[in-house]
Amino acid sequence: MNSRTAPFDELDRKIVTALMANARSSFAEIGSAIGLSATAVKRRVDRLRETGVITGFTATVKPAALGWRTEAYVEVYCEGAAPPRRLAEVVRNHPEITAAMTVTGGADALLHVRARDVGHFEEVLERIRVEPFIRKTISVMVLSHLLPESPEAAATHAAPE
Repeated sequence: MNSRTAPFDELDRKIVTALMANARSSFAEIGSAIGLSATAVKRRVDRLRETGVITGFTATVKPAALGWRTEAYVEVYCEGAAPPRRLAEVVRNHPEITAAMTVTGGADALLHVRARDVGHFEEVLERIRVEPFIRKTISVMVLSHLLPESPEAAATHAAPE
């Protein structure tokens, strides 16, 4: 977030909620719903972008339409203490990893992986496992999404060639 922080009030919260539901909503539509003019909504959105509250706008797409037909979560266990920045370097080299985070518990990190099929997922897993500091991985394949409208259920970038 930018060092210039402005108050985040209830109107800002309503604007952000509206944009999260539909980022293509016009400022006039949002303003009408929350009782502001389109100009006032635009000023607030500009400020929210400038201060880093709103970080961008994306389209969500059915993963299968982009070639992602297989999905899994992979727990990563490291040898010793792998620094998060080293893990970040590794995951950036794998376009199939759509999210990665360090976690508490037994695993050191959790990866969200999308692949074309099980064979492609296996190849991605082998590429991850060759890293010298990775001791083991445990994978869990996704069968279905119980909350299909959740961000995890949709893809934000295309499958690699």
